[in-house]
Amino acid sequence: MPKLEAGKRARLPDSSFAYVDSKGIRRLPINDAAHVKNALARFNQVAFETDVAREKARKRLLNAAKKFGIVPVGFITGQLRSERQIGQRQSLDGTNLPSGYLTLMMTDIEGSTSLVHRLGEEYGDLLDEVRTLVRESVVRYQGHEVDSRADEFFAVFVDTAGAVRAASGIQDELKIRTWPLGLSVRVRIGIHHGRPTRRGNGYIGVAVHTTARLCAVARGGQIVTSAEVREAIKGSGVRFRSLGYISLPGLPEARSLYQVKSLA
Repeated sequence: MPKLEAGKRARLPDSSFAYVDSKGIRRLPINDAAHVKNALARFNQVAFETDVAREKARKRLLNAAKKFGIVPVGFITGQLRSERQIGQRQSLDGTNLPSGYLTLMMTDIEGSTSLVHRLGEEYGDLLDEVRTLVRESVVRYQGHEVDSRADEFFAVFVDTAGAVRAASGIQDELKIRTWPLGLSVRVRIGIHHGRPTRRGNGYIGVAVHTTARLCAVARGGQIVTSAEVREAIKGSGVRFRSLGYISLPGLPEARSLYQVKSLA
């Protein structure tokens, strides 16, 4: 199907799209029968920010299919399969997230607003690729995905060295990827070792906030850790560079922070 021309796309109202994310990026055009069929085929390729957003988009898409007399048999079957898989992942990961002292890792795409302006609707594809890359590295080192929304990703690890190796793997892979328009895609990563409190299918507590602050102070391509991480894997062969004492917003005292330099 021919791609929707930029001018025509811009003139369409938001109601002509199944999904409009929190940054105003509009995806899955449903303005005519051909685009509805295309949206049905591409629905599972979209990285929705929340399950609520996904369900809302699904209902809008099904209503559009009904309007144009399209019977989405394959789509419904695929959604049932997808929902079963999501349920299985939640039973494995959501209800069995580890407790106690853990290593927390957060990632965030640097300069995402600029990337959105450069890529427009194609930013969604880039986000999907980055999120998949991060997820694969987390799984490879036995981490547990806690949450992923917009440009951010949150995971926990029982093994601190595994968390650092997962983060290093993410940065190494990003360096060799080729991106649209020759763009440079850089991710900042923060890692902390502490004892978060389990709440539902996630975590709360100072350890979570500390990890978020570490991610926020990192630059793209950088892995910033707390002193607790360095202490937890002392003797593992991981080399760190001291960043000195840095005040983190919302935390009472400056903290000794480190950058991961290399792995043994």
